[in-house]
Amino acid sequence: MIHTLTTRQTVPASLEEVWDFFSRPGNLNRITPPSMHFRILSDEEPSTYAGQIIRYSIRILPFIRVRWLTEIKHVVLLSSFVDEQRLGPYKLWYHQHQFIPVKDGVEIVDTVHYAIGYSLLGDMVHRLWVRRQLEHIFSYRQEVIRRLFSGCGEGRP
Repeated sequence: MIHTLTTRQTVPASLEEVWDFFSRPGNLNRITPPSMHFRILSDEEPSTYAGQIIRYSIRILPFIRVRWLTEIKHVVLLSSFVDEQRLGPYKLWYHQHQFIPVKDGVEIVDTVHYAIGYSLLGDMVHRLWVRRQLEHIFSYRQEVIRRLFSGCGEGRP
């Protein structure tokens, strides 16, 4: 079964400031909960581009780390990009990042299509743990983004 998680957040910043932050893979660490022990294993790239491969590792449970390999697929400058899992804990992971200019700044829309696999067992794990974990990750991310962009125009984020 394919699941979808969508989050929306508006930040008081320019499209250029928001794009600059999100198009730098190194900033993933800043918006990922510390409990995940997120580490980028790839060489640092200054900006996201189509075809880019990003290798990283995360902790999914105590003492259990997994490697994750994503490819940056479609990139529309100052508008959107997609990261798609090539190797990792999901059967499917397709994450679209959209940046939409609005009256009060920029609306950030994340839409993730994902699948666990493993049939009924995967569906049960999704209901009991994965969905809540993803909601926690994106909630944490939104809080960090809110704080980072609350002072935009003052030399931040």
